[in-house]
Amino acid sequence: MFTGIVAAKGKVLSLTDSGGDTRVRIDCGDLSLVDVVLGDSIAVNGCCLTVVDIDEQAFGADVSNETLQCTTLGNLQEGATVNLEKAMQATDRFGGHIVSGHVDCVGELLSKKPDGDSLRLEFSVPQKLQHYIAAKGSVCIDGTSLTVNKVNGNQFSINVIPHTQHETIIGEYTQGQQVNIEVDLIARYLERLMQGADQESNAPGLTREFLQEHGYK
Repeated sequence: MFTGIVAAKGKVLSLTDSGGDTRVRIDCGDLSLVDVVLGDSIAVNGCCLTVVDIDEQAFGADVSNETLQCTTLGNLQEGATVNLEKAMQATDRFGGHIVSGHVDCVGELLSKKPDGDSLRLEFSVPQKLQHYIAAKGSVCIDGTSLTVNKVNGNQFSINVIPHTQHETIIGEYTQGQQVNIEVDLIARYLERLMQGADQESNAPGLTREFLQEHGYK
């Protein structure tokens, strides 16, 4: 699991085809790897990848064909800058929100406008996922935990402060940019509960009436 608080920006050193999958090697910049071992997870632009080789400054990970097709990692080129976050520990500060590192879709940056010292960015997501995006809720964009300002159908806007612009790749975005989107995990599970835990046995799901009966207004 991750928190969506990007720890450092890394750089893609190499991309090697390995029979459909791709071995990516990343220079970790300011991210310390002293406590990382083989098999650990590191989020790269919001995608949870497994460390398969490592040295003091860089690590390698295998990216499956499925991940290449469903995320922006398939568009990476050597020299590209990426957001990095090591998997959280139980004792870490929870500065963002619950992030699994499992990308739900690729979104698109529609507009980028200055708002004081901050940036106001507007994105679109596939319509099938729009109901997971809520005003003042959380969304993960390229591994960065952000608060949703406004929602209009399958479009939503966020505000990015100068610190986040500098510490992540968001400050480098241009109109039309493709980004990895992970919706709020709690919203996904809540939807499933509302549908019913066992539809085949006609077991009742979590309904509005049930919540009201148990004190939730």
